[in-house]
Amino acid sequence: MTGGIIAVMIVLISIGGVTAGVVSYFRLQRHRADAVAMASYRRLAEQAVENQAALNARLDDMDSRLKAMDDLLRSVG
Repeated sequence: MTGGIIAVMIVLISIGGVTAGVVSYFRLQRHRADAVAMASYRRLAEQAVENQAALNARLDDMDSRLKAMDDLLRSVG
């Protein structure tokens, strides 16, 4: 009888090991997919920062032109 119990325990331990391996494999795959998504979000955020900096530079340029026009109009009038 003890031989049967030992055989059942070996089978249960083997099944538990295989189950743990499969679960860890799918967790790893999910983690890799999340890492790829985060990398694309990071690139998107960097691009948004660059676009905002370009827009701020353009607004500063337009502001300086508007001040020059205002000074011109004040000097004429």
